[in-house]
Amino acid sequence: MPTAEIGVFGGSGFYSLVPDLEQIEVDTPYGAPSDSLAIGEIEGRKVAFMARHNRAHTIPPHKINYRANLWAFKSLGVTRVLAPCAAGSLKPYIHPGHFVVCDQFIDRTRARNDTFFDGPQVTHVSAADPYCPELRRLATTTGAAAGLTMHPNGTMVVIEGPRFSTRAESAFHSSQGWDAVSMTQYPEVTLARELQMCFSGIALITDYDSGIDEIAPVSAAEVVRVFGESNERLRRLLVSLIVQIPKDRGCECGNSLAGATLSNQQPEEA
Repeated sequence: MPTAEIGVFGGSGFYSLVPDLEQIEVDTPYGAPSDSLAIGEIEGRKVAFMARHNRAHTIPPHKINYRANLWAFKSLGVTRVLAPCAAGSLKPYIHPGHFVVCDQFIDRTRARNDTFFDGPQVTHVSAADPYCPELRRLATTTGAAAGLTMHPNGTMVVIEGPRFSTRAESAFHSSQGWDAVSMTQYPEVTLARELQMCFSGIALITDYDSGIDEIAPVSAAEVVRVFGESNERLRRLLVSLIVQIPKDRGCECGNSLAGATLSNQQPEEA
């Protein structure tokens, strides 16, 4: 089987940037991933691309097999995952077309398989700092150097979908100081952490969420329009980022399971 060091959640729009892609099917213990993987090389870096919603965009966010997707990357040898996503702004100063490099998330999903550790081995992975700090810094500086508006940190609230927020929900999310809202960052980020992979969540802001400063509520058509207009900038950002990622990791993501597994000799519970 081919190998890759970097995994990217991106559809067929990225394929034109990489010559001689090899399409492969990957089986996982968790079922089929969203799509086949396209493997290619960018300036000497082996990259695996996967369309999280399938290339035909047939899989809604709440039906994505997140565990299979991350496992498929891991099985190819991937250690870094770049996970761009469309997101709605919860702040008036974070405008459509801006990028938010997430450093925290809030999980408001309710029906997703979100761990590889279902027992009998009990494991509690720390999610205090879920996003890779090394990839965050690189993404921020790379985008800024390209003239993009980059917000170097931000809290992403992840909703179940596929519907958008009500005005009341959006007002609540904004009142909490959270920055953006999407439907796919969770459980991708924590599953990557359980597999000891670095994960970078780069959110392309496509709209203002419902109820932000009395701006018209978000619509699917508007999201598609803005994402399409900004897609080329996102592709160039990711390609530039891939080239600059160090060969050796300078973070602690590869040690995320250290001390997380409980032994069989734990004190008896009261």
